[in-house]
Amino acid sequence: MTEADRIFEKFPPFIRDFIYSNSWDSLRGVQIAAAKTIFYTDRNLLLTSSTASGKTEAAFFPILTELYQKPPSSVGVLYIAPLKSLINDQFLRIDSLLKESGIRVTHWHGDVAASHKKKLLSLPEGILQITPESLEAMLINRSNDIPRLFSDLRYVVIDEIHTLMGSDRGNQIICQLSRIARLIGRSPRRIGLSATVGETEKAVRWLSAGSGRDTDAPSFEAEKIKWRLGMEHFFINSKNADQSESAREGKNETSALDAGYEYMYDCVKDKKAIVFSNSREETEYVCATLRQIADKRGERDIFLIHHGNLSAALREEAEMKMKNEEISAVTCATVTMELGIDIGRLERILQNDAPNSVSSFLQRLGRSGRRGQPPEMMMVFREEEPLPNAPLPQIIPWSLLRAIAIVQLYIEERFIEPPSEKKQPMSLLFHQTLSVLASCGELTPAALADRVLSMPPFSEVSKEDYRTLILSMLRSDMLEMTEEKGLIVGLAGERLLNSFKFYAVFNDSEDFTVRCESEEIGTITTPPPAGDRFALAGRVWEVLETDLQRRLVYVKGVEGKMEISWPGDYGEIHTRILERMKKILEEDTEYPYLKENAESRLRKAREVARATSLTKRSMVYLGGYTWCLFPWLGTRSFRTLRKFIALNAHRFGISGIEFEGCYYMTFRMEKGSGEELAAFMAEYVSRYGIKAEELVNGRELPVFEKYDRYIPGELLRFAYSADKLNTEEAEKRIFDIYGEYK
Repeated sequence: MTEADRIFEKFPPFIRDFIYSNSWDSLRGVQIAAAKTIFYTDRNLLLTSSTASGKTEAAFFPILTELYQKPPSSVGVLYIAPLKSLINDQFLRIDSLLKESGIRVTHWHGDVAASHKKKLLSLPEGILQITPESLEAMLINRSNDIPRLFSDLRYVVIDEIHTLMGSDRGNQIICQLSRIARLIGRSPRRIGLSATVGETEKAVRWLSAGSGRDTDAPSFEAEKIKWRLGMEHFFINSKNADQSESAREGKNETSALDAGYEYMYDCVKDKKAIVFSNSREETEYVCATLRQIADKRGERDIFLIHHGNLSAALREEAEMKMKNEEISAVTCATVTMELGIDIGRLERILQNDAPNSVSSFLQRLGRSGRRGQPPEMMMVFREEEPLPNAPLPQIIPWSLLRAIAIVQLYIEERFIEPPSEKKQPMSLLFHQTLSVLASCGELTPAALADRVLSMPPFSEVSKEDYRTLILSMLRSDMLEMTEEKGLIVGLAGERLLNSFKFYAVFNDSEDFTVRCESEEIGTITTPPPAGDRFALAGRVWEVLETDLQRRLVYVKGVEGKMEISWPGDYGEIHTRILERMKKILEEDTEYPYLKENAESRLRKAREVARATSLTKRSMVYLGGYTWCLFPWLGTRSFRTLRKFIALNAHRFGISGIEFEGCYYMTFRMEKGSGEELAAFMAEYVSRYGIKAEELVNGRELPVFEKYDRYIPGELLRFAYSADKLNTEEAEKRIFDIYGEYK
């Protein structure tokens, strides 16, 4: 009997019937590996395999087997997911399996009715699916109930862990698990699921932190890549679909509106597809434009929209229509549809501009091509056509290069960005300090420090720095000291805790809810005055009335198309991507997925790069006192180098440092040459090295995370130097830049 047969025999009849009904000839490698760890060891498990490879089933077949054969006396499985939609969807495809098992599944998040939650509170059993925010609320408001709810908790399953590692939200989960373990007296086994994890060792370290268990991370043979992939490029506002040099000379206009958007429309017309953009603004604008094109052509409007500022009803409508096999629908979406929601058979993914990471590219590509078909994605790039006298850095198609680099890194090396690690998560430290005190009442300073600093995310926070934070919280009335010298939550802290928004550790804004008659449309950050118009849910609305006290905006729908702006941070770019972008400009490789316009645009960029030697010489003279530096560094390292140059700007009369993402920086240099600047930097690094803390001046208040505004300035600056800079890569690149002059 094979290993697969032995495992299959261990499954109860309802799981075997499920496998037969899905016409699976044999168990997949991921299912065998998961079952071996869960059945035969007491270790944690990290499951990383491609989208739609059956990770959920792999984890839950052996878990359900155990729960069926030996029912727990409380909640047996805690399933934590980053999105409500993922929780709502995740078990739908194995719903029949769960019904046959008799194991109850409870959803618990902000959109779930209180009556549904009460059933679990009165009889805790089965599987609890929850968001980190709802789990935080449970720990604060039902602290005394935790031992009863989770006394026999056996497994914690964390889905899509690549979105959580290295973030305050992911570290919040690790804190929550530590607090639950303290309350129930033991640490349940942890199972992490993801399709895209780079540097498995870091992921294992994050998943197992504080659990007291080893973690298995089985590897699987790399699958052969079968993609249908294309990239095309357009200049904005051009009506000529063919923008190759020969075609542009003829100026044969073929599009009614904008060639790039018309091409995007034709890519998804009559298909079930998702159009991904990197921001809510772009998503709104693209959806409105595609609807406008449909109207101009007299064709059916099949376009839906999905992002975090829409009402739950509109998001769920998009999800349900995408799952319906009978409906041809196209959803314009942000990251909210990037994760593992099962939306059935998608024919194509359209990516507007380049994704920021290899991980994001793979997640989005993996949305399509299920049920035996290869994944299919088209990327479309639109940029302003450079003027004849445009500065050198503006002539390079950075987004196109980034997309090619992302694809090539995965094809050539299977590279995926490693998870980042936070050493000084001060915002989360503030949050958990209040949360712990709110849940357990008065604690002595020593007992509070022991509870909080013992949680794994704070392992590198010193007691002295925590004391500084506590004193600051006492001064601001976040905390209060009792006559018995104990600490309790202060009046200002109570005000924070009394809002449901406290439970989330990610940034949120004081949004206004938009209503059209009785329908909730979504939220906006700043309401326009009555009579003005704005875009939301892919449509344009005119403001009828604003209720400032209740934070409501009443609107009516009107025709047209407009842009809307939300504040936001669109993520970091890894140094490997920038290095591969440089190589793309250097090599003559032809990439088979480039369409004619994109191929022509790349060819022109390579000609410019060679004519200006920008890949051979990172420091390029642009005339007058103006210089441009192309360091080919990722976000953190680029930021480090930029701050290092600014710190020493006086030596070379450097001023006016400007930068575009992490692609290049321009500046005026009135003393010396590029070679002299490179020589100085190399000598300085040889003698002293770059000290991250010296790059952050005493006047800076680097506020990034939700509760940073409550953190003392010295702690903020220290955290910034530890977690937002990369001196090692910056130093190495300085030596490379100097070496270019030898």
